[in-house]
Amino acid sequence: MTDLENGSKKVFICGSALRGQPDHQNLQSAEFIREAKTQPLYRLHAAVDGWHPAIYQVTEGGISIPGEVYQLSAEQFDYLVSTEPPHMYPSEVILEDGQIAIAMLYPQKLIEEHNWPDISHFGGWAAYKKAAVSS
Repeated sequence: MTDLENGSKKVFICGSALRGQPDHQNLQSAEFIREAKTQPLYRLHAAVDGWHPAIYQVTEGGISIPGEVYQLSAEQFDYLVSTEPPHMYPSEVILEDGQIAIAMLYPQKLIEEHNWPDISHFGGWAAYKKAAVSS
């Protein structure tokens, strides 16, 4: 269960709110729990010309997406959701160790309609952003 006894949520962050990324402050004072990866069930795209990451679950051809797990209060979670780009929605993801967390996913149909690039091969959002700056 992603809701903890005190009403807080375990949230998997894998994009622009990671430590060192521009939207990290959107987590406010959320408690960092650990670094983690998803099970290899997801694809990662650069949405809106690389403005933000977009992940979705697949039945085959998925990768493990690296990220960070935080514990957010209900208020912190609501604030985080309010800062996310349009169309993103909270959903459960399965971490490498089998634990469940909430992450912000993006509709695969919209990614395909806009033909946003699949950046899964970079090994995560931070690695993609670093490579984009270097090129």
